[in-house]
Amino acid sequence: MAERMNAIRINKYLAQCGICSRRDADLLIQAGRVSMNGIPAQNGDRITREDQVLVDGKLVDGSCCFEKSNTVVLAYYKPIGVVCTERDEHAKKKVTDEIQYTVRVTYAGRLDKDSEGLLLLTNDGDLINHMMRGANLHEKEYVVKLDRRIKDEDLNKLRNGIYLKELKQTTRPCKVDKIGPYTIKIVLTQGLNRQIRRMCQTLHYKVVSLKRIRVMSVELGNLKPGEYRELSKEEIEELWSDDRRE
Repeated sequence: MAERMNAIRINKYLAQCGICSRRDADLLIQAGRVSMNGIPAQNGDRITREDQVLVDGKLVDGSCCFEKSNTVVLAYYKPIGVVCTERDEHAKKKVTDEIQYTVRVTYAGRLDKDSEGLLLLTNDGDLINHMMRGANLHEKEYVVKLDRRIKDEDLNKLRNGIYLKELKQTTRPCKVDKIGPYTIKIVLTQGLNRQIRRMCQTLHYKVVSLKRIRVMSVELGNLKPGEYRELSKEEIEELWSDDRRE
């Protein structure tokens, strides 16, 4: 009974085994290409250590999936030009191709093609969900260079929230500091599509460069473009405990 209570959903199991993403796992199951203990698997099935899972008739080795100690988190300096996608076959440089790691990892929170900086990747889907949940108010910090001097009144507008017409949404209040005539540091607790670029554009500024330097408790540090490092067990535990809700 205890073993069954610790079971994980089959799509998560296949993703953590490096077979494919959760979404693609759902498609494999729907296509009848996955079996569990000799029976065609169904979306929503849950897997324990004792279950045998086959994809296209080949046994899936899931021995590591039930050990939290095998969680991997990478801090990666995404260079300009690398795309956060797993599906766009037309993308010349994809994150998943640039990082050749021993286990399959997925990014938590995108950076657009023209932006650079810190990107976290992990094989733990539950941790990704925790980091991406907007209600947790997790912080992401950016250094942004603009095409002209920013006015103090516009700094206050950014801090108080900007209505984005294209998204029909007002941004959350955020922290904004001026660190140079053309440069600001901004801390967001949400991740709308191209949010900073849209906010600045609404105030008639163009973003010249955008670099993410922190995600929650993890900083970009001395990483150079294209480099990555593994987070320690203590750093991973801090990601789980980092919650800014009041």
